[in-house]
Amino acid sequence: MPTRRRTPRRRGAVLSVAALLVAGSAAVAYAAGVVPTAAPTAADSAARADATDPVDGTTGPADPDPSGSGAPAPGGTAPAAADASPSGSASAPPTAAASALPEIGSPPSRSGPRLSDNGAFTGLAFDTCTAPSLTAMNAWRTASPYGAAAVYVGGRNRGCAQPQLSADWVASVSGSGWKLIPLYVGAQPPCQTGSSPEKITADTAVPLGAADGADAVAKASALGMRAGTPLYLDVEAYNTADTACADAVLAYTQSFDRAVRAKGYRPGFYGFASSSAAGIARAAAQGLPDLPDALWYAKYDGAADTTGSFPYDAGLFTGRNRGHQYQVNQRETYGGVTLTVDRNAWDAPVAVTG
Repeated sequence: MPTRRRTPRRRGAVLSVAALLVAGSAAVAYAAGVVPTAAPTAADSAARADATDPVDGTTGPADPDPSGSGAPAPGGTAPAAADASPSGSASAPPTAAASALPEIGSPPSRSGPRLSDNGAFTGLAFDTCTAPSLTAMNAWRTASPYGAAAVYVGGRNRGCAQPQLSADWVASVSGSGWKLIPLYVGAQPPCQTGSSPEKITADTAVPLGAADGADAVAKASALGMRAGTPLYLDVEAYNTADTACADAVLAYTQSFDRAVRAKGYRPGFYGFASSSAAGIARAAAQGLPDLPDALWYAKYDGAADTTGSFPYDAGLFTGRNRGHQYQVNQRETYGGVTLTVDRNAWDAPVAVTG
């Protein structure tokens, strides 16, 4: 999430500029579909690339901390989002039916986020390249429809500085009611275009995955995220038709997952619906071992759900283990604070804090 991202933009690798979605109402539909695996589309790659620009895009009241992200990022504010939906309509609402998530623009329920027994949060989540200031988080907590926020906890390919992100920040935002989604921008596919600082090779996939998994746990633990926390490995788009590349990514991911589980944490995975996430879904359908518990897929269709929009077999990643990044680079203002964020429909585990 983000790196989203994200040579990820969200943060790691910067690709090229693109068109983006403008939100309608958020909803959850309980239907499932199966979409064949394909290489990343031009629209996906473009949208993601823009989302990975290392720009905070925060405006609003001055933060007491001079290093806070409550001011416009150098170089100006992020551009207003343009439509990138298949329909081409800037005002088209999400395609999901049966509303179970709050509408964009409505504040979160004062009863607090909904959590399941397995630590999953259900609702809307946002991610942005740099963790916002406490002032921004507090303003959005009381006025925005979001109940969770993704943060980039580490990885050599993490694309943005994190002046706010600390154990104190995590304790403060968690104490105010936010749920957190930790992202780790690990090594990227060997066939991926761009100049990621760390890339996988066939020879390094397993040892590198083990090292990055251990590092992800260490980074999360240092922030006060305890055992049981899911760590979402961010792997950006690549050509899944390149079997050697896909095999290296899978070996790296499995090694990362083993290392994370060995420390009592839970592995998750973030990727494009048509490429990196598709590779994980295909492996899961084959019953391969050492795969992530939860799948967070980027599919920019404007549908704020994790069921009707799910592009793989309906039996995969059930039991509240799905996240859907459905729009990127949305400039939103709540409580007088403006952030440029990506929107996510969330029904998956979140960090264990406190």
